[in-house]
Parts: sequence; structure tokens; C-alpha cells
Amino acid sequence: MILQMLKGKIHKATVTQAELNYMGSITIDKALMDASGIIENEKVQIVNNNNGARLETYVIPGERNSGIICLNGAAARLVQPGDKIIIICYALMNEEEAKAYKPKVVFVNEDNSINKITNYEYND
Repeated sequence: MILQMLKGKIHKATVTQAELNYMGSITIDKALMDASGIIENEKVQIVNNNNGARLETYVIPGERNSGIICLNGAAARLVQPGDKIIIICYALMNEEEAKAYKPKVVFVNEDNSINKITNYEYND
């Protein structure tokens, strides 16, 4: 059996830009990508805490330590700068791998700088 498991997550990032006239994707600060284990061109799920929108797209790297979180193309219609989003990536694993794997969960500050990196869902 193969399970789809949480691989990494950036929790409550602030959208800094929404660029409708772009081919598509989400641009993420490279430091956040590295911290969460998200790689270039990887499929991610985006959850908008402000309006409940959910979408899937792929990742392109943004300038390291810039704090950029930019939804491009059609996805720009589902967010506004200032919205809080959760960026989630998943991985397929067998049951043994899934039980041993620890996801990378990145909590960010208001400016999208890294506040805390952990492997669990809650922030204490």
C-alpha cells in the first residue's frame, strides 16, 4: 500500500504579490523552500486562510531571504497581497516509510522570515 503523506509545509505565510499576467505557479523565497523541503517545480497545495480557497500549482524559487510569496497566473485571482496562506507538499510512501518520516513544518513571522522549524503541526 502507498500512502500520500505530508512532506513539508509553510504555515501562515503572507502573500506579498499576486501577478495575474504570468504563466502560472507560486514563487516562494528559496530559504523557505529549503527549510520546508519543497523543491523547484514540485506540486503544492495552497490553502487561503482568508477566503477558504484551495488550489494546486507548482513552485518556482524566489530570491533567498526576500520573503516573497507570489501567486502567479490564474491563482492570482484567489489571493490578495496580505492574505495568510498555508503551502503544503505531499509525498508518496509505503507504510513503513510513512511511520518513520517526520515532515518539515515551517512557521513564519509577519515578514515571512523563519520563526521556527519543527516536524509537527502545532506551534507551542
